[in-house]
Amino acid sequence: MFATLSDRLTATFKSLRGKGRLSEADVDATVREIRRALLDADVALPVVREFSQRVRERATGEEINQALNPAQQVVKVVNEELVGILGGETRRLRFAKNPPTVIMLAGLQGAGKTTLAGKLGRYLKHNGHRPLLVACDLQRPNAVNQLQITGERAGVDVFAPEPGNGVGDPVAVARAGVEHAQHHHFDVVVVDTAGRTGVDAEMMQQAIDIRAAVTPDEVLFVLDAMIGQDAVATAEAFRDGVGFDGVVLTKLDGDARGGAALSVRQVTGRPVMFASTGEKLDDFELFHPDRMASRILDMGDVLTLIEQAEKAFDAEQAQSMAAKFAADEDFTLDDFLQQLNAVRNMGSIKKMLGMLPGMAQIRDQLDAFDEREFDRIEAMVRSMTPLERRQPRVINGSRRARIAAGCGQSTSAVNDMLERFGQAQKMMRQMRKGLGGGGLPGVPGMPGVPGGASKKQKARAAAAKGRKGKSGNPAKRAEQERAAASRAITSGSDGGSAFGAQQPPAEFDPSQLNLPKGFDKFLGGS
Repeated sequence: MFATLSDRLTATFKSLRGKGRLSEADVDATVREIRRALLDADVALPVVREFSQRVRERATGEEINQALNPAQQVVKVVNEELVGILGGETRRLRFAKNPPTVIMLAGLQGAGKTTLAGKLGRYLKHNGHRPLLVACDLQRPNAVNQLQITGERAGVDVFAPEPGNGVGDPVAVARAGVEHAQHHHFDVVVVDTAGRTGVDAEMMQQAIDIRAAVTPDEVLFVLDAMIGQDAVATAEAFRDGVGFDGVVLTKLDGDARGGAALSVRQVTGRPVMFASTGEKLDDFELFHPDRMASRILDMGDVLTLIEQAEKAFDAEQAQSMAAKFAADEDFTLDDFLQQLNAVRNMGSIKKMLGMLPGMAQIRDQLDAFDEREFDRIEAMVRSMTPLERRQPRVINGSRRARIAAGCGQSTSAVNDMLERFGQAQKMMRQMRKGLGGGGLPGVPGMPGVPGGASKKQKARAAAAKGRKGKSGNPAKRAEQERAAASRAITSGSDGGSAFGAQQPPAEFDPSQLNLPKGFDKFLGGS
């Protein structure tokens, strides 16, 4: 969603690189480009004015003038001001001292309240709570049925005594839902209310009546992040009419310009608490202002990536893989398939790669990436026998043809996959040898490190070096060999040291060192 804004800001900061000192003209040009980028992203005009003014004041202050790298300081200033606009600190749910905690959802029709109720229920369940979804949207066709299906997929109970479709009293259902939660020991109640295509008095009054009936601990305003400038007017109308404690942004995975996310916190004074980033129930996360600002400025969001990895990877599988690595066992196709599924459980590969710093520069390549490639690779591996997965070297031509026919791929595709797996397997072996040899993996020229020359290469280099110093004249070459033999005899006659004739001084006493028994002989002792 913030791709265009991120590209504009990144291009603006590139023009500042290499300047040892920023003039007033440089600051004015930078602030002007930032203002244009924010306006193009549908950020509300009052927010843009305040943001630009604060950036200008700080960019012309002492903290920039005294900095060793003014360009980086400007980026730091913009990042901090973005964090401030987005709320400053992460706002989490407040739970009631005496359960159940009642959370009421409000917003326009089409903002995604019903789907969000299921996502929120799943999020609460994964965090150790026992939530109950209450169907109070009795006007939109099939809204109750949609909530029941969403709750079933999320593994959360749904309270729906009325069929909906214009039948039933939503205020009575909300009140009965809280009572049901109290009697059946649910600790959180999520009330899904009706929406309208626009803000009207009837809609506001119904939401006000439901709020008065259940006295919610949290009222969350569900806002479609794709509606642009109208998001601010809608949020202000709900704040003044019903009142809400926090905002949930939906459809952040869309291609709209995303100014709503940067405007609603500053205009309404209410924090953004959650963000819905996709259609799946797992595409739901806490809204962290600092992380979102980092994404906008193409600095990545590594913390969120780590959190997703911790959820997706099984600790027992990780320990098993580490033990296998330590036991010098080969990386097999079964291990490869296991790791592949763990990565896929983290979510969209494009999203994960997008959380890495600097990925905006290769956004076109990311967009062209086909995630179905993982399905094709899994099909190839599952078309193999257990022996072939454990020992890929047994896969000959006829086996490759059978695997290709079994997974519906070409033989060349199977060959490419096996070649890439062979490279991964070789890398794992090199890492194991590098770590066992005391070196660092991937650094050529270090002892026991992959990337350095192999034994055969070293032998060839030594032979070439020996040949390089010898003359082509037989008589002269014989003289060179006699001189080399004489030097070898001389170097070995003065003390038996493997490194030449030098020995430790006479006053050196190896017994002064804390060495193993008999080890002092290697230092010239008796």
